[in-house]
Amino acid sequence: MSDYVIKRILQGILLILVVSILVFSMMDLMPGDPVDLLTDRKVSQEIKDKLKAQYGLDLPLHQRYLKWMTDAFRGNFGTSIRTKLPVNAMFAQRLPTTIKLTGIALLVEILIAIPIGLLAAYKKDGFFDRLMMSISLFFAALPSFWVAVLLILLFGVTLRVLPLSELNSAKHYILPVTAMVLGGIASTIRMTKTEVLDVLREKYVLTAYAKGLPKKAVLIRHVLRNALILVMIMIFMSIPWVISGAVIIENIFVIPGMGKMLTEAILAQDFTVVQACVLLISVLTVISNLICDILTAILDPRIRISLGEDLA
Repeated sequence: MSDYVIKRILQGILLILVVSILVFSMMDLMPGDPVDLLTDRKVSQEIKDKLKAQYGLDLPLHQRYLKWMTDAFRGNFGTSIRTKLPVNAMFAQRLPTTIKLTGIALLVEILIAIPIGLLAAYKKDGFFDRLMMSISLFFAALPSFWVAVLLILLFGVTLRVLPLSELNSAKHYILPVTAMVLGGIASTIRMTKTEVLDVLREKYVLTAYAKGLPKKAVLIRHVLRNALILVMIMIFMSIPWVISGAVIIENIFVIPGMGKMLTEAILAQDFTVVQACVLLISVLTVISNLICDILTAILDPRIRISLGEDLA
């Protein structure tokens, strides 16, 4: 097991390095000069050269990358070219908003999707099952930005019952969270139903029924507990993508989070902020995948056997 964990950690570090190199190179190849965006046309070339030296833009690409990665490893992501603020301070201001928004979205998804998926499997091929599968298929096909616009037009503009922007109260979370979770709820419902049906075919479930256990007890103690292993792991793996999806939602609802900051940095060619945001998302993705792999190996006996170890 330890060899497996070490191998996955090394693969994750390699992936982060590859992503960081690609992002750094792509930002360097973008047209335009960030210094030109900060200065007026009348500013002399001498002042522009001083600004480039101040931000390290006069160095060769490989030197800038090594300096950036060294500073990032120490927890220093540099200074924003646009706002002149430390990127760490911008993260401290914006990241809690995004974490709170995505955390609420994931919690809502779990509380709604898993019970519906379990009930749909319990009533397989019944009216409720067919209705939920049809609804989930419909919502899974809808892009989150389109849902967000429809929600704004309906509840914010036409009915005027819900606020449209920022996160000043509980009511402000309703529209952005709804736009974020509809697609995830639909996918999780279908995944939960599939996993529950697979577990229902296992021999230990038939044995539990043969022992005379009530159907509800079998579903909760044996079926749900084992079916949720993969479901919870998949939900956990979706965390980085939920944060990435928050980029669109935060811009539509004018929420001052990481997504809004990333978009503003891209438009302003603020390379320092863009690189830091992408690196953070990459690290979150690698960490989530690593934790999911370890949890799978611990919770699923089949994976433990394939690894050649008995952790029971």
